[in-house]
Amino acid sequence: MAVINLKQKTVECKIVYYGPGRCGKTTNLEYIFNKNRKLMTDEMVSIKTKGDLTLFFDFVPMGLGKIKGCDVRVQLYTVPGQVKYSSTRKLVLRGADGVVFVADSLEIRHEKNILSLKDLAQNLKEYGLNIMKIPLVLQYNKRDLAEEGVPLMSVEQMEKAYNRQLRAPSFPASAINGDGVNATLKTILVETLKSLRKDAGWA
Repeated sequence: MAVINLKQKTVECKIVYYGPGRCGKTTNLEYIFNKNRKLMTDEMVSIKTKGDLTLFFDFVPMGLGKIKGCDVRVQLYTVPGQVKYSSTRKLVLRGADGVVFVADSLEIRHEKNILSLKDLAQNLKEYGLNIMKIPLVLQYNKRDLAEEGVPLMSVEQMEKAYNRQLRAPSFPASAINGDGVNATLKTILVETLKSLRKDAGWA
């Protein structure tokens, strides 16, 4: 939940990148960090396993100007995607104001996407949040692999499989190339700040 300090005139919110292991969550944050350094107020923190997989989280505090005279800071986090880190995923998700679900476009990762999306919905529910109501953006990552002949789900298939009920904004992307990364980020920021304004009575 966002922290609004009217005395210090600050609003601090949290956006979490969620998804199965190796889907590209960390790659998203690395691209954002490297291409938007002037917006950063601190360094990115990354804790990884020997296999170079995110174990705990990455976060990128970003300054976004003001809302009603208050300075806005956004922290971006990723969760570990591997099943065995379920408790850590849930812990990182606590207090989230917005979520980006990064789905892997590879056909062989379809089931992992489904399980991760269900896991997200359940973890949000345990925090009293509804996946249908929280600011949410879907990203269909690794679209660049189509050029290498790797079997991918089509964007239309992914929309039908993952977004038919959610009806969230969605973007095809290649986090490693940066395609769709900023569009995803901009949209979740807009949706999250819109939600915060409404909750604070600033709409």
